[in-house]
Amino acid sequence: MKLNELSPADGSTKKRMRVGRGVGSGKGKTAGRGVKGQKARSGVAVNGFEGGQMPIYMRLPKRGFKAPGAKTMSWVNLGRIAKAVEAGTLDASNVTEETLVASGVVRNARDGIRLLAKGDAPKKLNITVTGASKAAVEAVEKAGGSVTVTGKAKDAAEE
Repeated sequence: MKLNELSPADGSTKKRMRVGRGVGSGKGKTAGRGVKGQKARSGVAVNGFEGGQMPIYMRLPKRGFKAPGAKTMSWVNLGRIAKAVEAGTLDASNVTEETLVASGVVRNARDGIRLLAKGDAPKKLNITVTGASKAAVEAVEKAGGSVTVTGKAKDAAEE
């Protein structure tokens, strides 16, 4: 195969239609634009224009809501903590949010760290976090450890 032998696949390319080049071309005179009117002219963009009335996209309400005081939590799974404990970067007897960030298990603490239950809990894990799922707390306690939850973002919303 040589560069001069390359060609596109059959049917993948089409010749450009030259409009306004006589009646015999099939696209002569009005060039497929119909007769007169705004859309027959050049330089016209009428998307969303409704003849002067308020467009529908402005009449309809927008969806969704962003709470101004919403907390964005970082989360960490038990499996990630177990790997860090095995590797020796974390001490299972005293795990805090600061030690999780310092050891690189969590990149950024944001508004707090939430503990989730995916993976196996390391033995005798004592951890202090902002939030934890029920399954994660049960898994840690089953493995002989303890979870201290400092403050849930959920509680603030309930009050």
